[in-house]
Amino acid sequence: MTSLVAQEAPAADSRPPVRQVSPPRAPRSRRGGRAAALWPLALSLLVLLLICCAALGPLLRGSAWWWVCAGVAAAVLVGAALWRRLGVPRPIVPVANVAVLVGILTLLFGGGTGLLWLIPTPETVGVFGGLIAAGGDSIAQQSTPAEVTVGILFLLAGGTGLISVIMDLLAVTLRWPAIGAAGGLVPLLAPGFIIDDGADIGALLAAAIAFLLLLRVDVYVRRTQEARRPPTGPRATLAHRPERQRGPGPVGGALMVGSLAIVGALVLSTVAPAFTAGGLVTARPGGLLFGSGVSPMINLGQDLRRPKAGPAFHYTSTGTQQPYFTLLTLDEVIGLTWTARIDGADVRNTVDDIQRPFGLDANVKTVPASTSVVIEGVNSHWLPAPARATSIEGLTGRWYWDSRTRAIASVTANTLGQEYTVSSLELKPTAEQLRRSSTDYPASVLGNLQLPVEPPPIIEETARQVTAETTSNYDAAVAIQDYLRSSDFIYDTDAPVEDGYDGGGVDVIGVFLQEKRGYCVHFASAMAAMARTLGIPSRVSLGYLPGVKSQDLEQGLGQYNVDSHDLHAWPELYFVGIGWVRFEPTPGRGTVPNYEQAADVGTPTTTPGGAAATGAPGLSPDRLADDSALERGTTPQSVEASNLLAVLGFSALGLLLLLLPGVSRRILRRSRVRRIRSGGAGAGLAWIELQHTSLDHGIPTPITDTPRAFAGRLERLGILDPASTEALERVLLALERSRFDRSPVRADTLAADLTLVLRRLHGGASTGIRLRANYAPTSLFATLTAVLRGDRRARTIAP
Repeated sequence: MTSLVAQEAPAADSRPPVRQVSPPRAPRSRRGGRAAALWPLALSLLVLLLICCAALGPLLRGSAWWWVCAGVAAAVLVGAALWRRLGVPRPIVPVANVAVLVGILTLLFGGGTGLLWLIPTPETVGVFGGLIAAGGDSIAQQSTPAEVTVGILFLLAGGTGLISVIMDLLAVTLRWPAIGAAGGLVPLLAPGFIIDDGADIGALLAAAIAFLLLLRVDVYVRRTQEARRPPTGPRATLAHRPERQRGPGPVGGALMVGSLAIVGALVLSTVAPAFTAGGLVTARPGGLLFGSGVSPMINLGQDLRRPKAGPAFHYTSTGTQQPYFTLLTLDEVIGLTWTARIDGADVRNTVDDIQRPFGLDANVKTVPASTSVVIEGVNSHWLPAPARATSIEGLTGRWYWDSRTRAIASVTANTLGQEYTVSSLELKPTAEQLRRSSTDYPASVLGNLQLPVEPPPIIEETARQVTAETTSNYDAAVAIQDYLRSSDFIYDTDAPVEDGYDGGGVDVIGVFLQEKRGYCVHFASAMAAMARTLGIPSRVSLGYLPGVKSQDLEQGLGQYNVDSHDLHAWPELYFVGIGWVRFEPTPGRGTVPNYEQAADVGTPTTTPGGAAATGAPGLSPDRLADDSALERGTTPQSVEASNLLAVLGFSALGLLLLLLPGVSRRILRRSRVRRIRSGGAGAGLAWIELQHTSLDHGIPTPITDTPRAFAGRLERLGILDPASTEALERVLLALERSRFDRSPVRADTLAADLTLVLRRLHGGASTGIRLRANYAPTSLFATLTAVLRGDRRARTIAP
């Protein structure tokens, strides 16, 4: 058979045949030069990613985390450029990048469990799993700006490294820089979904400039590589003559895309609903009460400052006193921030049978109460309920109680429109029982003594000064409560915002104790922190005050109405044999619990603890040495079926997105072959499909190649067998006839020959190339990339 390389043109072309000579293989130095030309692209990606990561600044404390992310990103991207410089095959570079990322994470976070500190072991995998869980909990519990714990830092470093791998794969390996740069949108736009102020305009503009720089560098790199590529084909000299491009050109195209990116990011940042929008109480469907990663204390303050209160819920109760309604309990200090330790949904902890409060002795008086609640404006995954609930009936959806804090929550349902009845216990300890409580605390509450390494000294100094004359933990607690409710302090929801100490963080408490102006979160967190400095376990509960009794006869005189201005925070202190006991340090808000009255000593309600302490701390009543055995579900035992379905749904969506390019390419190929077979299209479309398939399999299709030169190159690759080579010749002859003499071609024969060649190109490729052709077809994105560059060759690859 006559080789396609020496095949003469048809008679209609009077030009003498030109024998194509295979260009010599580029020497190693030239290949190294092509790799060296990619360095500017890698550095541009690094600059873009670091700018995007800096946009996370409003969400995190300090800046040390940024340097860790910068180091990880530099290791991956610079390492990728080095792999290419050393001549590592393109399909192997992404795998090498992943190896570098894993090695860096093992070195930084493995705690010495890795082999040679770099190679992960099964123990390292366990460490990483713990860090992921800890980081996720910290993100869900902390306020903004969050303290960067080791878990959060691991997630930041791993996420930055993963984005670096993806950006390098798309922008450098597959040469889709405009698409690869999209990875930077993850950290860039995250603040827009978390905080009210949205993404920082300066960060958006800086990222847009870096994006334009990336596109411009890509144009430079491509031109540099084309200048180093030896010309091929009989008209190579003419083909390499500079042409005047039409359209916006590479710089204009980059500016156009960058402008669209800036406008789109600004619009998205503006219209995207931040998790804090609407504060704690919102009547909007799908609204959040405590947004993930958003400070519940600051949200509570935002609702209290609303000029007009919104309805929350109404209720009736059979109790001897109207209850406080608990939503969430903050019992851990991470960095300087009060957070909630939530163990996760344990399906055994159903709300139809809630365990008796652990640590509660039988000789402590309790009164059963039933409270019927109708939710009107609270839309949350946390359920407002009286403390020490024993069962809840009437809820729709699946709700569970937390073993540590007894908070009621659901991962799938929300509170809006719920009607339910809560059975609970009113706790009636006497002051003497509280005074006699032991300090031999169970292990499960020792974590409630934790404070930051260096809290503001004024907290402990004030606590010691106020409680200097007390002789028991109870008397000390009452003394702190009386001090904060004294005339020295003023209830003010605006002053903390105006003077910059809003929120209930431990650092804020120091300022509050100096300024002596604030609202419930400041008083509650101050008392809890002061109690911890004295060795008394404490925590802060968030929820609602009892509300106002209705005067509407139609509603019923026994109904109480609660609105957003009833949002409240209060401290709870732990007493052995009794459990968690509520105090009320906020002046002018709520009711002060009078435990003296329970002993019938006649002490006025307004001065609890005012009488001198007459009894020394005695032995506690009989109790368990450690109530941890009574706790259930200290670690998540299972995941709700609905939550699992959500995970599976997102996984399926992600899989569909991954398969979408390959499926689209397959549909397009079949459509083209069908059109050719039906006679609706001719050899021109067949040749375009051949070029696109070659591009998908890593075979370049330079514009300088004539169809005959390109066919000769395919033959010299050694992929085609004799049958497919003859089929390629027939497709080529059909193309040349269609261009010169317009002679008809049998459609079915042309379609069959094209199919044979395409199958052989695919079957003769390596496994990696076939996978890339199936799931990441280059030809689909070639037109987009060329258009973004303002390159005329987009016409040659357009479908």
